[in-house]
Amino acid sequence: MNASLATPQPVRWCWPVLLGWILLCFASAVPAAWWPPGDWYLALNKPEWHPPTWVFGPVWSTLYVMMAVSAWLVWQQGGFARQRRALTLFLVQLVLNAAWSPLFFGLKQPGVAFAEILLLWLAILATIISFHRIHRLAAWLLVPYIAWVSFAAFLNGTLWQLNP
Repeated sequence: MNASLATPQPVRWCWPVLLGWILLCFASAVPAAWWPPGDWYLALNKPEWHPPTWVFGPVWSTLYVMMAVSAWLVWQQGGFARQRRALTLFLVQLVLNAAWSPLFFGLKQPGVAFAEILLLWLAILATIISFHRIHRLAAWLLVPYIAWVSFAAFLNGTLWQLNP
């Protein structure tokens, strides 16, 4: 095995990789831009505790940066060569994250989106567990993400029940 792939990358190469992780995490928001909430969502019955729309952008921006730093910290422990399983789990949850908006807003299927967000939650949990074995801070950086997705799952389920 190539020793340079199995050891942490030199610091001078890490910052561009961090930028790559940030761009990748923010790229998972592109489907949300293609399928924005729109009139359908505005017309749904929402619970009293539904956050104002302006909250979602800053929350997701913060979470995407934290997710990127988390993946970068794990990547630094040998790159994909040594951390293939953990980073693959991260990428799987990122794809599931990106899939939610088309299901909920695009197809207008809160029930399907609810099932998908439960899969996303499980994928995030698996990623946290995997990251914890490699880099504890990387795992902890994902805790606000799973907390927000937990809230989003509860909200999604509530919207599904309020709007049969």
